[in-house]
Order: sequence, then C-alpha cells, then structure tokens
Amino acid sequence: MVVIRLSRGGSKKRPFYSIVAADSRSRRDGRFIERIGFYNPIAAGAEESVRVVQDRLTYWQGVGAQMSPAVARLVGSASK
Repeated sequence: MVVIRLSRGGSKKRPFYSIVAADSRSRRDGRFIERIGFYNPIAAGAEESVRVVQDRLTYWQGVGAQMSPAVARLVGSASK
C-alpha cells in the first residue's frame, strides 16, 4: 500500500520533513516514490513552513494512497 507520510531530514535539533509518497513497508527515511512537499517546523518570520503540490497529492489519493494523521493535519492547516 502507498502511504503519504513525513520523512525526517535536517540535522540534530534542527528537523526538516519531506512529505513523500512511499510504500508502507519501507523505512521512515528510506526509499520513497515521490516527494510532494515539505514541512519546516522551525520556520521563523516570513519563511514558508508547509508546501504541498496539490495536484500530486490529489493524484496519489486518487490511486488509493492513504495519508498519515500528521500529514492530514498539515494539509488541512495549509489549505486554510
């Protein structure tokens, strides 16, 4: 099954997450199919904290991919 989830990057104490479409059996930070956005939890000021390519998200949901709870929350807040 394909799942849309967060993949952690960045350095120690400075997290940066990619929003990826990945096989559910692969590791959290391992192989993924496509990167469809990012989440920067420590964005300050005018920096962008969440970006999602909406048409790719719609495509993956259309072919049966499930969003993780964290990604669903981020996408909901980003669409507002």
